[in-house]
Amino acid sequence: MFRHLCYTSIVFAVVLLVAAACGPAANPSASPGASASASPSASAGTAATTLVIDQDVSDLISLDPAVVYEFSGVLLAHNVYDTLVRFEGTDLSTIKPGLAQSWDTKDAGTTWDMTFKLKTGQKFASGNAVTADDVVYSFQRAIKLNKSPAFLFTDIAQLKAESIKATDASTVVISLPKTASPAAFLTILTFTLGGVVDSKEVKTKETGGDSGSAYLLDHSSGSGPYVVDHWTKNAEVLLKTNPNYAGTKPALSGILVKHVPESTNQQFALEKGDADVARNLTPQQITALQGKAGVSTTTAASLLLVYVGMNALKPPLNNVNVREALRTAVDYDGIIKDLLKGNGKKIQGIVPQGLAGANESAPFQANVAQAQALMKAANVDKATLDFLVPTGTAPGGAAWSDIAVKLQSDWAKIGVTVNIKQQPTADLLTTYRAQQGQLVLINWGPDYPDPDANVGPFTDYKAKSIAYRNGWDDASIAQKGRDAALITDPTARAAAYKVITDYVLHNGPYVVLYQPTELFGLRSNVKGFNWSSIGWVDFASVTK
Repeated sequence: MFRHLCYTSIVFAVVLLVAAACGPAANPSASPGASASASPSASAGTAATTLVIDQDVSDLISLDPAVVYEFSGVLLAHNVYDTLVRFEGTDLSTIKPGLAQSWDTKDAGTTWDMTFKLKTGQKFASGNAVTADDVVYSFQRAIKLNKSPAFLFTDIAQLKAESIKATDASTVVISLPKTASPAAFLTILTFTLGGVVDSKEVKTKETGGDSGSAYLLDHSSGSGPYVVDHWTKNAEVLLKTNPNYAGTKPALSGILVKHVPESTNQQFALEKGDADVARNLTPQQITALQGKAGVSTTTAASLLLVYVGMNALKPPLNNVNVREALRTAVDYDGIIKDLLKGNGKKIQGIVPQGLAGANESAPFQANVAQAQALMKAANVDKATLDFLVPTGTAPGGAAWSDIAVKLQSDWAKIGVTVNIKQQPTADLLTTYRAQQGQLVLINWGPDYPDPDANVGPFTDYKAKSIAYRNGWDDASIAQKGRDAALITDPTARAAAYKVITDYVLHNGPYVVLYQPTELFGLRSNVKGFNWSSIGWVDFASVTK
């Protein structure tokens, strides 16, 4: 079992050190390599050189590091694109060299100037050398495309295209305004948005000024341990080893991620040996697998939050009392005990346990009388709302549909009727990001291990992330979130986040349901599958 890491002292220490010294692209068709002959057969799970992972990848929208902002895409892109700095394995406490061999931060008066020196001998899969120009192109490209993850550069780090410069072939200088945190920016660079693409190759793929986004939708141009062989939508993604990878050669030549949304089919394939990893098993299935020959089970810590977004632009959800009534009516303990079988924690704030700033307050638990009083205070007797719900299995092992039905039952007790509408996650996200959902059941994971990675998206409407999707524009709390990100004193920063999270708990448009435990079924010969709570695994370290 992987234990939850504690980031409080780590993140605060990094911030202090720096201060002292320095969730949509068009749907793809099958790519050219995606013919039936190119795809390994189902029996490939027994092959010694291919790791077969069965999981629900209905959220997959793109494989472009400047675009990808969905869990499946992040997992894949993480193993294809190198970043300047990185975390290794499950350790989120120490930033280590990636493409950069060293970095330093200097006070340049009006800016923090961060200088990165690249390692020598790094190559892209094409054989082209990795240079400082590639880094500049990649970051400026992400800013230009301005897709879902771009706010990490433009809002959190407050970068502009001219902020990023190459002073020679192996040196990149990035200038951050004094209102941005260099420590937070370093952790942002570990996310897939910081993936460096082969500028020479991508420029040849540009069409109509798209910066190569149509090509990188379902191809790759990175320097990581793997390359994208093909993506067949609603079927599979195959990664193959990068022949020019500068690091230790991966033991496995292929990673086949198959779209298998049904957990029963995942379990069957795992037991038969046609899959090496089952990603979306229920707690009951995990129990059933224990002790069976040829398979093993494991759990991992998670920084995810499963929540319901309530669109404050849609009446009666624009009434704070109605939102509080919906929160108050939910049987949280029943969800965790009965549906998750204990594979989740009762968390109701917007920062998960394991990050500094996590708020232990969980005041809501199925108080129907109080919820009815709140509805009365809002002058709302009854309401009917559409409830968008993903297909497949939610983190923690319960079916999304089961959680939705439970919430439907809880809310019916206070006169709120919800019409459950299940959609593949990619389709649901399209609606959600366009502010067109009413109630949306979904999950969120931080992009970097700092409370600002949750507080910013959940409070800042201008970031066009979660607060935007739910039509909640509270300028005062957004500014408090921005200010808290820059506080260097650990005690003062914790106090600031307590004020923010308490406010959002009762005023925001969210029903935070739980923080899940990750569940995995594995073939017994799979070793080194170490799931990081940030949401990925380093495939290069896996053997079988």
